[in-house]
Amino acid sequence: MILTKPTIAISVGDLNGIGIEIALKTHNKISKICNPIYCINKKMLFQASLKLNINIPDNFVIHNIKGTFNIKPAHVSKKSGKFSYDSFIEAINLAKKNKVDAIVTLPINKESWNKADIKYKGHTEVLRDFFKKNAIMMLGCNKMFVSLFTEHIALKKVAKKIDEQLLTNFLLDFYKNVKAKKIGVLGLNPHASDNGILGEEEIQIFKAIANANEKIGKNIFKGPMVPDTAFSPISRKNYKYFVAMYHDQGLAPLKALYFDESINVSLNLPIIRTSVDHGTAFDIAYKDNRKLNTKSYINAIKEAIILYENKK
Repeated sequence: MILTKPTIAISVGDLNGIGIEIALKTHNKISKICNPIYCINKKMLFQASLKLNINIPDNFVIHNIKGTFNIKPAHVSKKSGKFSYDSFIEAINLAKKNKVDAIVTLPINKESWNKADIKYKGHTEVLRDFFKKNAIMMLGCNKMFVSLFTEHIALKKVAKKIDEQLLTNFLLDFYKNVKAKKIGVLGLNPHASDNGILGEEEIQIFKAIANANEKIGKNIFKGPMVPDTAFSPISRKNYKYFVAMYHDQGLAPLKALYFDESINVSLNLPIIRTSVDHGTAFDIAYKDNRKLNTKSYINAIKEAIILYENKK
């Protein structure tokens, strides 16, 4: 039971997508467990409400974000990209100033950010630069979490990033945040290279695992694990936390198993930030008879509350 409800800033995401509909439809439910503050202005909120034909709840508290534009459902737009970025930055500022206890982000459109000349590819990169910290991207649900050693980079660049010291630091930072008793670390190559036959990157991974375990003083990290069997039912009984070397290696199995309920958590930061683990869903945005799954958003809110309670 939560005695004091935390205050959470909600970054509304790209208003041409499904984020604002999720916020409006779930408000009554989430306001029972937290005090949400939505980073949006009245004009944009009313416009979205009219287009969606959804009434704005009486206790829908907003924090004003400058700027207005015409919402165009499923449209990549410079103005919508800029507004979603500004909403996110203001949510960060509220958390930095301790005016909120956590932030939860709704989906942005990377192409819209690019059109708005925003140099970042996503939320995590912004947080990393804003706080000058090695923010760790972790995705999953209470059944399984996957952290990403490399994120939004071309696949051909991943092997060059597998460095003993960088990976050692990453593993240590990850452990400090999750404090798990056992964490699986995936190899990079098929069969985890078959002892160097299929590649040499596993040598760096093995050394990083040994370094991290030595510094922790416990045998926490296991691997390098063979990537194509790491997420088998047997393995998932033994491991809840995994470290993947690149984006799709970790997220393809995660989304195949837990697509509807998975969330995104930014670790190793001075603030709490969680997010939905899905995009703007332009294919269903503002459409009649749409099937909107809000489970990821609700789970992101709940995880932010858990992190807040653990931090107190």
